[in-house]
Formats: sequence, C-alpha cells, structure tokens
Amino acid sequence: MFIHVNGIDLFYEVCGSGRPLLLVHGNGEDHTIFSEGIEELKHRFTCYSIDSRCHGASTVTEELHYQDMANDVTAFLEALDLKDVLYYGFSDGGIVGLLAAMKTDRITTLVTSGANVTPDGVKPWLKTVIRAMNFFSSDSKLKLMLNEPHIAAEDLDQISAAALVLAGEKDVVTEKETRFIAEHVRNSELRIIPGEGHGSYIVHSTKFVRYLVYADACLHEKP
Repeated sequence: MFIHVNGIDLFYEVCGSGRPLLLVHGNGEDHTIFSEGIEELKHRFTCYSIDSRCHGASTVTEELHYQDMANDVTAFLEALDLKDVLYYGFSDGGIVGLLAAMKTDRITTLVTSGANVTPDGVKPWLKTVIRAMNFFSSDSKLKLMLNEPHIAAEDLDQISAAALVLAGEKDVVTEKETRFIAEHVRNSELRIIPGEGHGSYIVHSTKFVRYLVYADACLHEKP
C-alpha cells in the first residue's frame, strides 16, 4: 500500500501484531529483502517494511539525500502515529535510522547493520567500484554513496534511543567506522558478527531476527 508523506508516495507493507517494528533496506534494494525474516518477526511485532524513495515502488525524486530519507521515515511514523518503535536499518537503512533517531522520540530502540557515517567509512576497494560505476551512470543512488553521509560524533550524541550496532566480521564497512558509531551513541551495544559479510545475515535470511528479539527484550526501555 502507499502513504503520502513528505511530498512523496512511500510504498509499504504491514503484517503481524505487537510492538511496531520498522525495517528499512539498503541502497538499490527494496522491502522484500526482509521477507524471510518477517515471517518469523510477525509473531512478535507489527512489521512495517518500506521502500525508500527512489527504490522499489516509491516515488523517484530528481535528487537523493539521506536527510530527505530520514525525514520520510519520521513523517511516516507521525502519519501512522507509531510510538515506541523498534527501528531496524540495513546499510543505507542504518544511516537513515541514525538520522531519524536524532529527530524523533518515536524510535525508542534502534538497530543498525553495516551503517557508515562518512563516505570514507567503507573499504577502499568498494569506493573504487562505486566511483567507476558512477562514471558510466547517472544513478542518484551511486552519487549518494560517493558524497554522503556526513554524521559527526556530536550528531550521534543526540540519539536517545537504546541502540544495537551490528556489522559483519567481513563487512564492507570498516570496523573502525562501526566502532565509532557505537562509541558515540550514548546508550548502545556493539556486535561484530563472526564469519558474516555486509548482508549475508540479513538479505533473504532469518539470521538477523535474533538480534531484533534481543534488542526488544534486553535494550527496550519504555518511553
């Protein structure tokens, strides 16, 4: 279904019952990457999975910026009056979650996987690949990854939500970047997951489910 927020139409699906859980995918993907996990999660949560702007069935805009995507998320939560939300973001979805959690108290638990806070927070080989692809393409999603985000320590300090910061041992995001996030989000825990890559435990997988259940059970603080 669609909802009109922040000047665009966002596509989303909802299923299950319980505490609201919002899942946001990474660059170049859509909400369906979480389908297998949602089959388990829907027994504990009301699962909302969205297509970010310029992805899936949502509105394509001329430019693409993480801050606009974060504004979409906060507007989505407000439009549906969702409170005490567990937010889960993978890769770009994690970046969006960090920015959104700075702006709203509707997100009370935040889980990120493979998020970065600077364009240089990914391993050099990946940035080289993205730069080469961008040379031959006008895709706004590639340009986004080359030029953003720019999230400072003092920005992360604005987040009041309890947070679980995840990354794979073989992630394309540097461990230094992941540790920086965990160090500067005040109420956070860090997990570097052995043997996993950037999305190996997330995309069409159920492995990530255990971390959301843990965050809900052990980090959740009622607002």
